[in-house]
Amino acid sequence: MDVKIEASWKTILKSEFNQPCFEQAAFHIKTEKAQGKTIYPPGNLIFNAFNTTPFDKVKVVILGQDPYHGPGQAHGLCFSVQLGVPPPPSLVNIFKELQNDTGIPVPPHGNLTHWAEQGVFLLNASLTVRAGEPMSHSKIGWAPFTDAVIKTISDKKEHVVFLLWGKFAQEKSALINQAKHLILRAAHPSPLSAHAGFLGCKHFSKTNEYLVKQGIDPIDWRLS
Repeated sequence: MDVKIEASWKTILKSEFNQPCFEQAAFHIKTEKAQGKTIYPPGNLIFNAFNTTPFDKVKVVILGQDPYHGPGQAHGLCFSVQLGVPPPPSLVNIFKELQNDTGIPVPPHGNLTHWAEQGVFLLNASLTVRAGEPMSHSKIGWAPFTDAVIKTISDKKEHVVFLLWGKFAQEKSALINQAKHLILRAAHPSPLSAHAGFLGCKHFSKTNEYLVKQGIDPIDWRLS
């Protein structure tokens, strides 16, 4: 299948685009659109995480579960929302921890593109969702594809920081070689669990400490 995606990812994931699971997901989305259903994010932003963070630039991976399912929110970067959209509760807690950890003021918006441009790969396990129906595309074929993406990063790169927030994300640790990467685990930043270990985890400063130790430029977590 000819997928419109950033060149380095297109090369390294070439075999994955012809897997039945990927073709199944693409067919499912086309079918739902033909039925008049609204899918988020828009088609040109489904691979936004890949297009904004080329494979050779990946320093950090943050794993989300599902795109936001409200109008104008999702734009292909996990936890991020488009400009002009109020940050959802989980992102509010991410910014709260960022401020407590690093002293960086809470950003004026919830668009995390600046992080992605520096090498923070913001991957959702499901790349699409039906409007108003969370997890509606969790079983259409995305999971095997995004699992393969995580394993490819682990296998072909070194010294990447994986931020696994919540039980779902932490289950993906089996795909990661912990001998050559750093895995940081915490509770999910959702209001339901943030006080059970996310707030106070200091993952932003720990990420940069590790990168600097490996001779890699740290992430500027500020969003202007």
